[in-house]
Amino acid sequence: MEKFYSLPSLPYGYGELAPYISEEQLRVHHDKHHAAYVSGANLILEKMDKTRGEEADLKCVSRTFGFNVGGFVLHSMFWKNLAPKHKGGGGQPEGKIAEAIDGNFGSFNDFKADFTRLAMSVEGSGWAALAYCEMTQRLIPMQIEKHNMNIYPTLHIIMVLDAFEHAYYIDYKNEKAKFFEAFWEIVDWEEVNRRLENI
Repeated sequence: MEKFYSLPSLPYGYGELAPYISEEQLRVHHDKHHAAYVSGANLILEKMDKTRGEEADLKCVSRTFGFNVGGFVLHSMFWKNLAPKHKGGGGQPEGKIAEAIDGNFGSFNDFKADFTRLAMSVEGSGWAALAYCEMTQRLIPMQIEKHNMNIYPTLHIIMVLDAFEHAYYIDYKNEKAKFFEAFWEIVDWEEVNRRLENI
């Protein structure tokens, strides 16, 4: 049986991230933009199935698939590393992630400042991400251009922040810095910690 990607449900209600992300912003981001990457990835899979054995521009197909499946995966991670304020979102990290942040960045405030600057410096469409390198046992900040470029091989991504305009424009217009500030109020540190502990 053919298997395709499907749009995951949000782990909270559309209005629960307000005032940091409005219901309207979340609906457009999840139901339109994330859904478009799901559809795009599935269309490429269908095309691959239909053109099996035929001459095709695999470079173009692969790049398009990478963009769409990257959008699917990163958005799926993004929704899960957010939590409503009344369900524990924001605040200070605890556990292994807190120790790793202090060890690698000096303090949580220094980490927030560094990660926010990283997000602010994303040019055009992309993501800020926090990854963990098993070899060096370090947290590594990275930028991901679009959805599929500049991902460091073998590193485990444990937190992502969408820097595409579609993530914030309804709520914050061109003031993306305010969206990045709001992000810290709804980070689900339990989920980020769980991802790190499961490596």
